[in-house]
Parts: sequence; structure tokens; C-alpha cells
Amino acid sequence: MDKNKIAVVDYHDYTSGDPEKRKKFIQEFGDSFSNMGFAIVRNHGVSEELKARLFEVSKAFFALPDDVKKKYEDEANHGQRGYISKNKESAKGKDVPDLKEFYHIGQTVTDGDPIKSEYPDNIWPDAINDFEKVGQEVYQTFENTGRNLLRATALYLNLPENYFDDKIHNGNSILRLLHYYPVQDKSQIPEGAVRAAAHGDINLITLLMGGSAEGLQAQSLDGQWIPVSPADDEIVVNIGDMLARLTNNRFRSTQHQVITPNEESWTKPRYSTPFFLHPRSDMDLTCLDTCVSESNPKEYEDMTAGEFLTERLIELGLKKA
Repeated sequence: MDKNKIAVVDYHDYTSGDPEKRKKFIQEFGDSFSNMGFAIVRNHGVSEELKARLFEVSKAFFALPDDVKKKYEDEANHGQRGYISKNKESAKGKDVPDLKEFYHIGQTVTDGDPIKSEYPDNIWPDAINDFEKVGQEVYQTFENTGRNLLRATALYLNLPENYFDDKIHNGNSILRLLHYYPVQDKSQIPEGAVRAAAHGDINLITLLMGGSAEGLQAQSLDGQWIPVSPADDEIVVNIGDMLARLTNNRFRSTQHQVITPNEESWTKPRYSTPFFLHPRSDMDLTCLDTCVSESNPKEYEDMTAGEFLTERLIELGLKKA
């Protein structure tokens, strides 16, 4: 097995009902998470039509003047909802902010769950037609796909298939509309700044749809930077720090980055849409007993998902200590 290879799997194989296809999907998907922390998934549930509508509203929003976009930014909610303006977020351990701006759509609780009190309301830009409708549809689609992908990971880990279901019900997941803005004059770029510096994600898993340009790289076990280049009809799925903690690093939360592969890339915008699948704040991230052994001792202190998220938002500069 090539441990630097990112598996490409078909989501339909897991949902088809065919036991052999399902078994093969679980094994290849889990092995790829163990080795590279990444997998590429086709037939993920977001239609080409919905994807096109999403990028249409995303591009329309980011094309608005900065002073208009700022109307949808509420700095008091620490970037949880709405617009986050240019150069606000930096990778953990980095002093220079990434060259990007983005928009956050969060959980909508509709079943009376008291966890609703933990979440701020979504902010919807009335300046863009269909932004809310399209955003909600993509959010719900990825939430459903993510739930099934976590079921596959549970089976790979010899856990009950529905192990994660109650832990992610009304979870604090975030859909991010992301714009790496073009730079015409490189002299204006702060020293050391890139589109997205090397980092790991916070959450359980991330489902990433479409970079409109090349540039995403993942770091392999031997330290190489591997290009991650899904086809137009595929999404990238990667492990976040929460699932790495839970599995005591059996699943890798891989460092990844977005670079400009050539000089011309700086002058072109790049759009993508990651869905950060988070659990509820009270999920216990204590390492699974089955992932701790004499040869692989426990590496993390016990912590809830909510405690870990707060710690990381402070490290990213999105929340003050």
C-alpha cells in the first residue's frame, strides 16, 4: 500500500446496500484516513446544479464593496456567523494572517433542542438573492453526507455504526464560503503571508467542495507536500483535530495548506466551500480505549468538544482569552 496516496472512493458504494462494495468502501476510506488523513469522495450528494448555484451566490457576495460586506460582520460573535473580513484569521502558531475572506453559515435548530441557546442566529445578506436558500440546502446536504461518512469511520474503528449520531445531532457545524482574493501588486503582501498557511482543522471531519483553482496540498507521513486535486464532481474529506484526539492519532489530522502554485495564480481569485462537521459541545473527546495501548500510549488530556473549540478559537485569534 502506498501510504502517500489519497484514496478516491464512491459514496454510492457505502449507501448501495451491496455488502461487498460497502466493506471495500469502509476499508479504503479508513485506511486513507489512517495514512494521509484525507480521502476524495465522488457522488457525495451535492448536485452539479446546486454546486453551480452555490458558487454563483458566493462570487456575487464577495464581489460586493468591502463597506457593504462589513454590514454582515458581527465581531462580537467571534466569527461564528456571517462575514469575516480580509486578513482576520491566522493559522495556529502564525503571526501573519491568511490572505482570505469568508462567510459562515451555522446550525439551525428546529426541534426544540435546548442546545439552540449556545448558537448565535445566522446572518443572511439580503443583498444577494437566494443566498439563504442555497446556503441552507448545501448545509443540510453536507450534514447528511457527513453523518454517513462518520458511520463508515465508526465501523472501521469497530464501533457501533451509529456511534456518532447523537454526538453530532444539532452539532456546531459550520459551512464556510471562502474567497482567496486576487493580489495584483505583490509588494502589498505582508512578508510570509500565503493564502492559507499550514494548519490542521479543529472539528471531526471536513468536507471540502471545489477549489476553483489549484493550490491545496496535504503533508504526508514522510513530510512531503502532496497536491490534492479532486475532479469537478468530487469532494475532499479530511480528519480534524477532534477526531484525531478521540482516536489517539489512529486517524491523522493532517497539516494542509493553500499555496499559489505559480506567479499568475496571485492575480486570480480562488473560491472553495468547506463544511466543518462539529459535534455538540458536550461530546467527550477522551481517547477511545481501543485506540490506547502500551505501544500507543494516550497522548491527550480529557476534554469536551466545547472546551477544545474555545481553546482553538483563541489560538486562531478569533476569540480573546
